[in-house]
Amino acid sequence: MSVATQAATAPQTTPPPKKGGKQKKVAKDPKLAILATVVLLALVMVVGLPTVKIITAGLSPVGVQAFLDTFSLSGGAFFNSIILGTLVGLLGTFIGFITAFAQVRLEFPGKKIVHWISLLPVISPPFAIATAIVTLFGRRGIITHQLFGLDFDIYGLHGLVIVLTMTFTPVAYMNIRGMLANLDPSHDEAAESLGYSGLGILFKVTIPMVLPALLTSFLILFVEGLADLANPLVLGGNYKVLASQIYFAVAGEGNVAKAAGISVSLLLPSLVVFFIQRYWVGRKSVVTVTGKPAGRPRMVTDKAVKIPVLIFMFAWVGLIVLMYLSVFIGGFTKILGVNNTFSLEHYEFVFNLGSSAIVTTLWMSLIAAPIAALLGLLIAWLVVRYFKRFAGLVDLFGMLGSAIPGTVLGLGFALAYSVPTWFLGHQILPPLAGGTAVGAGAIAIIMVFIARGIPTGQQANIAALRQINPQIEEAAVSLGASQTTMIRKVTFPLLVPSMVSAITFAITKSMTVITAIIFITTPQTKVMTAQILDEVDAGRLGNAFAYCTLLIVLVLIVLGITSLFIKFFTKNLANTK
Repeated sequence: MSVATQAATAPQTTPPPKKGGKQKKVAKDPKLAILATVVLLALVMVVGLPTVKIITAGLSPVGVQAFLDTFSLSGGAFFNSIILGTLVGLLGTFIGFITAFAQVRLEFPGKKIVHWISLLPVISPPFAIATAIVTLFGRRGIITHQLFGLDFDIYGLHGLVIVLTMTFTPVAYMNIRGMLANLDPSHDEAAESLGYSGLGILFKVTIPMVLPALLTSFLILFVEGLADLANPLVLGGNYKVLASQIYFAVAGEGNVAKAAGISVSLLLPSLVVFFIQRYWVGRKSVVTVTGKPAGRPRMVTDKAVKIPVLIFMFAWVGLIVLMYLSVFIGGFTKILGVNNTFSLEHYEFVFNLGSSAIVTTLWMSLIAAPIAALLGLLIAWLVVRYFKRFAGLVDLFGMLGSAIPGTVLGLGFALAYSVPTWFLGHQILPPLAGGTAVGAGAIAIIMVFIARGIPTGQQANIAALRQINPQIEEAAVSLGASQTTMIRKVTFPLLVPSMVSAITFAITKSMTVITAIIFITTPQTKVMTAQILDEVDAGRLGNAFAYCTLLIVLVLIVLGITSLFIKFFTKNLANTK
């Protein structure tokens, strides 16, 4: 009988340990102390050092002046970015609530299909919607110019708001949908008994109950809109935002100090929102799961609610379908909207000249994802089981990979690792970023992928660990297992589903990211998203459409394989009980 089996079946007769006793016992294992040190050093490398480099470079005279210039009231990039983030947050949260409400509280045909269509922007590269909207609604757009004869300019704030809202609304949708599904239907019944109608229940009960999810969604979308780089590069026009100004300072002027100063002005609001979300919104949570049988959510039948919600939702989903149909068709036509002749030349380009980008994207993502998931698991275990006094600080440190805007993190990596790393007068690392670095810069890109993938695995595993009774682990130790053996044979197997989910997310994120790696890609480490940017810049939208379609297919394959694995593992786990 294995240690895990013995631990799970051992009678729990020993009293719970005294408060603080477990941490002291665990801390005696030197292997765990070494493990904690290694994990913290990894966090310093992928988050701490790049952040310090950005801040120190931003404190130079040029950086300070660039920082101050972003606050100009006349077209200043800081206030433009705040306006953009606010509009994206408000619109995305509103649309996310409408689509989530329809999914959870309304009956209509095709519900599953609508759900998956709503999630498409999450798994697509950042340029997919932007290139599609230019083709359809640009100055010579198929719909605006060819169909209606309008001379419509999609570039600027309004175009950015539309594209960024479409891109990030699925995040709000999933966040709000989860909370709506957990609401106790008895609240609706009580409101109904008090004489409230469908609209009254919606505004007096439902919306107040999901307010924490609405606030969280707004804050997440605000930061995403604030920090996005890909879409402003395509649609920004004369509308200056912080992320694009950082890029132009490096790529156009070669002024890294100026870029660092602008990065600090982007970092500040992002961190403020991160702390608000973490320490204030979390306290506004509403208890929705009471442990009592609650039944399925009550379906809304009031036509005053149902009809407007369904009309809006289907219009929104129809717009998403239109965008991705144009991406798909655009990859198989000469020039979509100009010469609609069927052609495979774009895919010939992708599979011939662009094949190296496909291979590079896949192997770097597949290397980074398991490492990110493992680090997320180890950080979660340290936070929940190992550290006592510093648990919150370690948790915060691990989450910084998602709190720091991708442009800022990427520039920090370029500053930190394009030169040798020194410590106490000794070189401890050669250059890791840039074409002349070790591995032609691939190591730095993988490190960025890891930094961006850690927070999701960390959050998922913290939640999973808190659902595992510590006495199961204590039973394994009492049966003679060491602390490290207990982690390997007891804790780790119980966390496999959350680990697989973390790996899936990390692969998806790595394959579709551009903002965080745009400053450290090299000709030898060309990834698909960087290749898409090159094609868009050159006006070869057909090639960009082909890349986008292929990347979406690859991500869907990864998600499908992961889903099958989780089902297989869950089924086997159920059969062994």
